[in-house]
Amino acid sequence: MSEPLFLGLDLSTQQLKVLLITEKAIVVHELAVGYDRDLPRYGTTNGTIRGPGDGQVTSPVAMWVEALDLILQRMKDADVDFARIRAVSGAGQQHGSIYWAKTGEDVLASLDASKTLLSQLNPHAFSIHDSPIWQDSSTTRECRELEEIIGGPQALADLTGSRAYERFTGTQIKKIRRERPDEYERTSRISLVSSFLPSLFLGFVAPIEVSDASGMNLMDVASCKWDERLLQACGGPELKAKIGPEPVPGGTVLGRVASWWVERWGFRPDCLVTPCTGDNPATMVALSTPGDAVLSLGTSTTFLLAIAPSDTPPARFTTSHLLAHPTTVGAHIAMLCYKNGSLAREKVRNEHANGDWAHFNELVAATPPGNNGYWGLYFPLPEIIPPNVVGNFYFKSKDGVTAPAPVETLPGIAHPRAILESQLLSIRARVAAVLQQDAPRLRRLVLTGGASTNPTIRQLSADLFGIPAYVAEDTSEAAATGGALLARYAWWLSSGGAAGSFEKMRASDAERMKLVAEPNEEITRIYDGLVETYTLCENFVVETRK
Repeated sequence: MSEPLFLGLDLSTQQLKVLLITEKAIVVHELAVGYDRDLPRYGTTNGTIRGPGDGQVTSPVAMWVEALDLILQRMKDADVDFARIRAVSGAGQQHGSIYWAKTGEDVLASLDASKTLLSQLNPHAFSIHDSPIWQDSSTTRECRELEEIIGGPQALADLTGSRAYERFTGTQIKKIRRERPDEYERTSRISLVSSFLPSLFLGFVAPIEVSDASGMNLMDVASCKWDERLLQACGGPELKAKIGPEPVPGGTVLGRVASWWVERWGFRPDCLVTPCTGDNPATMVALSTPGDAVLSLGTSTTFLLAIAPSDTPPARFTTSHLLAHPTTVGAHIAMLCYKNGSLAREKVRNEHANGDWAHFNELVAATPPGNNGYWGLYFPLPEIIPPNVVGNFYFKSKDGVTAPAPVETLPGIAHPRAILESQLLSIRARVAAVLQQDAPRLRRLVLTGGASTNPTIRQLSADLFGIPAYVAEDTSEAAATGGALLARYAWWLSSGGAAGSFEKMRASDAERMKLVAEPNEEITRIYDGLVETYTLCENFVVETRK
């Protein structure tokens, strides 16, 4: 009998990725469809469409559906044996939402194996065709209204794990209900990007997974149940039916693949479909063990810490997020998320390093830690931390430590180091607050995302945080790997591991982490002294915007 395979998908901002692993968690296939490159007719830039309103950022739902059609064909062309796939799960960019029309569920339940998904689902299955995604910042009004209803930003953070954020799904729904009432009324069900994927495999709308539900401002993060006040505030009395049943944990078996998958592609009729989670929780599933921090250097920059179950509830803050853990009941993930990640770094590379990463790295190496007192904060998009800041801001301190003064610009050579130091120091300045008081010292920093392959960024990250930096040896696609592991977990539980934990399942997996950078203690001490200086720069930017 052929060895079982487990399929993980990652429906991310710029591409759809698939990854297949064996029962021993060995990666055997990786494929991707890039939206801009492979599906140019949708007119996206970096997978998104900006406007027409201020701060509005969406992606075409049809593009995501066509990407799935295309990647399945590429899997077939690569001789993937679909009959070996025992379970399917995955990850989706967090917060994005899909709006099913009242006819959508009927279409989904009666797919014709002789036709593509796109030809059957688009346009009639959806009430709204432009899905708001995590880069959207157009819901400030709705955020303030929601916080006022609950009792303020901290009260909302205490309840849901986060204050109101423009990108969060609850306020996006609230805005759609206000501005597009006819389309909202025509909406039968609402999916997250992560629950959209299993819906296509099941032939019915899947429930939302518990960790990704934490990024909606709709769920009580302690009980992991929908909060009635939040549902009412964001979507009226009808939202409870539209949002569906209570959130489900990872590893739950939602059902088997619909007949379309069996008849068109040759999946097994008993192939399990399990909940997909958000891309950040999936990254934690793939990479983290106790004592690790995960730094995801993708389109966004995200810092993640696992928090074990405890009798003392984790602290909630208005500058970070607390998510339910996808596989461990009672555990949580603390998260810092920044919108200006790779796109901001690429902008600096293009403007100051001739569009060349090798030259960018040379410029970083040509400047010392602390950048000779030059500071740069770069926000081409409205930022999450600090909130809604846009633009570039430059500072100079006489000796690199004294209070910095704003300046018009920086020397060209200073920009590459400035963006790396400011992005990472913003995280470093906040880590102590999100760690539990009795938490042991972090033992390693696990890097993932596109920039995790850059040796200069690896070393600077290790030096700035003062802990060794690691990467996964077999793939840089952590979210898709996490999805594949969640698929394997559901299959393992259904095959007799019912009393076991996700960690027990993974205990026999070979460690595939590679040490890529050791911290230089002398340089770490320099950065220890620069945290406060960075904070002064950030505070100045925030104050000048008031």
